[in-house]
Amino acid sequence: MISLSLLKNIFSILVIAEFVLGNFANVFIALVNCADWVKSQKISCADRILTALVLSRICLLWSVVINWYGTVFNKAFYSSEVKIIVHVAWVVSNHFSLWFATSLSILYLLKIANFSSLFFLHLKWKAKRVVLMILLGSLVFLVCHVGVENLRLQMGMNKYEGNFTWVTNLRGIVFFSNITVFTIVHVIPFTVSLTALLLLLFSIWKHLKKMQLSGKGSQDASTKVHIRAMQTVISFLLLFIIFFLAQITSLWNSNTWKNYLVAMVFHVLGLLYSSSHSFILIWGNKKLRQAILSLLFQPRCWLKGSKWGTMCF
Repeated sequence: MISLSLLKNIFSILVIAEFVLGNFANVFIALVNCADWVKSQKISCADRILTALVLSRICLLWSVVINWYGTVFNKAFYSSEVKIIVHVAWVVSNHFSLWFATSLSILYLLKIANFSSLFFLHLKWKAKRVVLMILLGSLVFLVCHVGVENLRLQMGMNKYEGNFTWVTNLRGIVFFSNITVFTIVHVIPFTVSLTALLLLLFSIWKHLKKMQLSGKGSQDASTKVHIRAMQTVISFLLLFIIFFLAQITSLWNSNTWKNYLVAMVFHVLGLLYSSSHSFILIWGNKKLRQAILSLLFQPRCWLKGSKWGTMCF
């Protein structure tokens, strides 16, 4: 049998690895976009959303790691006040991370898909305003989530006097309210992103059918853009499902099972979403992909240049 301390060390190594890799990818995206913004004196709507997304992911990663440190290694550090601050920071950063990713899916749909509907064409023309309105509307869910999460933490930390049955029932109501709000604020953006994916799939099907009727090949620029966008949205949805299941399981575990090993396993799985999705975003973006390849191959070029006295192209 593997000891609990050994498992704790293994999971801690995984958490640190995810934290370092996730921060590298997110900081890299932010730096490339900011450098391009300074150089060209302008930034596209997609790059703005992407930059905001990775900044929220950086905050999310830090809140998760601080929570891991406080719950696994140093419980004395994790006072009631610190715990509330970290959890609220997690809720806020997770909210923006989720909705910025959803907004990116919507923007891909509006910019890439081709439909003859007047309503869709109107949304396509007002794409920036549509994304802004969605982000502003999502703040309602944020306020509800922060309020319920804060109440749950307060109920868990304070020792209430009075009728034991009443206090137990109140804690049960708060817990199920938190589960309900958590589910709603995650299912809605997931449904929106899934709808965007299905519409992109329908759009590319119509495009390919049109290309076949005209006798042209299927590997044109529009098809490639559709496929890139769909790959990005699909990867987000798959990772999001893992993240959602991990968080729901962690919530149930914290209230009912209280299994330390289960908490660590799903902590690591939950962190996978915010650390790995950024690498997929890099690979799906031509500018970022070229920048990361240039960064990775630059040391190799320097080594070749110093060894043979030639430049690397």
